[in-house]
Amino acid sequence: MPFVLQTVFALPLRALAWLGSQGTRGVAAVVFVAAAVPPLGALLRPYITEAILVLLCISFMRVDLAALYGHLRRPALIATATAWTTMGVPLIVGLIIYAAGLNDRSPGLSVALMLQSMASPMMASPALAALMGLDATLVLVTLVTSTALVPFTASLFASLFLDGMLSVTPATLGLKLLGILAASLLAATIIRWVFGAKAIQRHRKPIDGFNIIILLIFAAAIMGDVVNDLVAQPVFTIGLAALSFAIYFTLLAVTTLLFRRIGYERALALGLMVSQRNLGLMLAATAGALPPTTWLYFAMTQFPIHLAPYMLTPIARRFTARADGNGEAAAGKAT
Repeated sequence: MPFVLQTVFALPLRALAWLGSQGTRGVAAVVFVAAAVPPLGALLRPYITEAILVLLCISFMRVDLAALYGHLRRPALIATATAWTTMGVPLIVGLIIYAAGLNDRSPGLSVALMLQSMASPMMASPALAALMGLDATLVLVTLVTSTALVPFTASLFASLFLDGMLSVTPATLGLKLLGILAASLLAATIIRWVFGAKAIQRHRKPIDGFNIIILLIFAAAIMGDVVNDLVAQPVFTIGLAALSFAIYFTLLAVTTLLFRRIGYERALALGLMVSQRNLGLMLAATAGALPPTTWLYFAMTQFPIHLAPYMLTPIARRFTARADGNGEAAAGKAT
């Protein structure tokens, strides 16, 4: 019987480990599978909140507490990066929307852009940074501080730029975000206490594979109507896709340039984090009660979110190799 049970559990774990070993290729494949199978989206959309909670739980569960404390001892960089992603980005986006009169011209797109800018970085950002060979710890610490603040900053910016445009009040939005994050953190803490950090680290590949499956569930739920929208309004849909790529790479480039003094490798890691916004968190907090244009834009953002890490990996490795080379050269001069 023990041998049978071991075999039963070994096969799924092996499959998950293989999926986890695919790295950025697996993440990129998610978006195409989700878009290619519309019935999957219709089936999974009721479970979008649960998928978000699981993704958050996995990320909190894998926090390296020692690395977290180490970075918090040097708070200036963390504080600056946190202020940029939680305050700077939504303020700039909100002012652009106001100046362009987008609230009146396209309320659904206005809501989408503001929710995107107000969202905290994706909880998968540290894992993606690690897969690309970037400084995952710096991303993780900034992610934690940004996520802790987002219930309050999102409520603030919603009241400034989206008052009356959401199905929930700004205060309720903040409270829902706080509840979702607290529940995920509590569940992750219990899992770490029961299984231990070493076991979680030892099974990192199967956990990566499981994370990709949950990403597929979320992507399929949000992208279920993409094919129909593309057929019904191709120009508008392609335009939203182009806009999503433009915003993604603009945030990436601006952040990398702003933080270039800390080294392009670390600056690119922060750029990746800032451009990967956790739209799922906003969907959960608003219970998905959003205009059709907002849903469609969120679906289009899944393409740069899932494809960019794969596309950027060669650049990231070049920066990392250059940083390692500079470090070795400095060490040689010192000796």
